[in-house]
Order: sequence, then structure tokens, then C-alpha cells
Amino acid sequence: MTKINGVSRVIIAISSLLIAISFFVPIWRIDLFAPQYPEGLVMKIWLDKLTGDVEVINGLNHYIGMKKISVEMFPEFEFLKYIVAAFIVYGLVIAITGSRKILFSYLVVSVICGILALYDFYQWGYDYGHNLDPNAPIKVPGMVYQPPILGHKQLLNFDAHSMPDVGGYIVIGSALICAIIWAMGLRKSKS
Repeated sequence: MTKINGVSRVIIAISSLLIAISFFVPIWRIDLFAPQYPEGLVMKIWLDKLTGDVEVINGLNHYIGMKKISVEMFPEFEFLKYIVAAFIVYGLVIAITGSRKILFSYLVVSVICGILALYDFYQWGYDYGHNLDPNAPIKVPGMVYQPPILGHKQLLNFDAHSMPDVGGYIVIGSALICAIIWAMGLRKSKS
């Protein structure tokens, strides 16, 4: 199996280093829109913190019995930075060695980690939206408030949107660049 060419190795190195931006920008966001909040409310999820209108969202969610959102709810914040740093190093190893096998393993690990991250987010959302305080002031029989993992969901009078933010798009973009380079090399080796 041939090595990755020089230009592709430089692209992989740059895209891997760009992942470092995710240390300084949010990676995910949840936007909420309702008639009483036409400008919307937002919660931004970083590698180690939450920002945005978290306290306003907590105030509203209290009425329907949802737990208070806090950094402590996310034990992942303790190790996410290390995982991201490992992916940066992983990408740089590929760029230095030019190994297509390591690039393929990077893609497999990226897909597995992406699936695990979405599953973890689903689990958190399920618990958050289903385990409500039975003494909440507002109860809607049969209603659950699980936020969407990705995309849109109507939650009472709120439109909830969940999507990557700047850091998430950078991480996804870097993986896609590596996938394109791997696929181009595979096609070239078969011709």
C-alpha cells in the first residue's frame, strides 16, 4: 500500500491542528424559540463548560420539573479535552508517517467516537427529559421533554434545535477531509 502523498499529508496536518480551535469555541448548541422568546434562547456546550441562557432555561424548566442544567451533570467535561488533544496528535502522526493504515484507523475511531458521543448525548437528554420532579407546578400527562440530539423538535410551545457549533463543525470537517483523502488514495491505488 502506497504512502499518502506530500500535499495530502500537509492538508491532514493543517486540518488536525485546526481541531485545536475547538478548545476556544463551543462545540454544540441548543436553540429554543417560543412566542415569549422570539429572539430565542441558546445553550452553548463547550469542551468543559456551558454558556448562553442556561439560567433562563433552568428557570423555565423548573416549572415542568426538569433538573437544573449544570456543568456537574456532564462528567465528560473532565476528559473531553484529552480526547480532542489525542485526535490532534493522531492526525499529526498520520501526516508525519504518511501511513494509509493509520489514516484508516483514524477514520474508524472517529466514527466510533462520533456514535458514542451522540449516544451519550441521547442518554443525557433522555434522563433530563423523562425524569421529572413529580411535584412540578406544571404537569402535562404523557408529555416528555427530551431535547433533540440533532435537528428540530417541538417541546410544548418551544421549538428546540440542536446542532454542532463552530468547534463541532471543525471536528466534523477535519474528519471529512481525512475521509476524502483516504477515498482518493484508495481510488488511485485501484486504477
